[in-house]
Amino acid sequence: MEQRPSHALNSDAASRDSADTMPAIYGELQPVGGGDPIPLLKPMLVVGRRESCDIVLRFPNVSGTHCELSIVDGRWSVKDLNSSNGTKVNGSRISEGHLNPGDRVSIGRHEYEVCYSPDSIGGVAGSFSSSPLRDIFSKSLLASAGLENRPRPKSGRPRS
Repeated sequence: MEQRPSHALNSDAASRDSADTMPAIYGELQPVGGGDPIPLLKPMLVVGRRESCDIVLRFPNVSGTHCELSIVDGRWSVKDLNSSNGTKVNGSRISEGHLNPGDRVSIGRHEYEVCYSPDSIGGVAGSFSSSPLRDIFSKSLLASAGLENRPRPKSGRPRS
């Protein structure tokens, strides 16, 4: 029995047979944990379970039109399209946000590493810093406030 891939590209460029008309590739989504990379063939892509999407993910926890990937100011961005199971960037649920090379985007419960070169899509390599909000959420609130692992003041009462 032949097994179908869990994702499919729905693009005229992807279906060309001629080797001399290679489509431009703006990067790829590499499935975390293994699997075939998904090439990013256009500067704007709709991701979802519907066959009309540019990137089709055939999983029940992926919405019909789940999210949109687009190049904005020389780097990839993601926008959730009111999906049922949400879109996350590096573990934080977002409605929209930028994707730096190496970031992880979760579509439903499926995680992908975003792989691209900013200079090949109009950005400048190394010019993107992580978002201040992303830095805040990378550690606990107590650690962010400088209160974690702080010695507790000793009370004057003897212990029993």
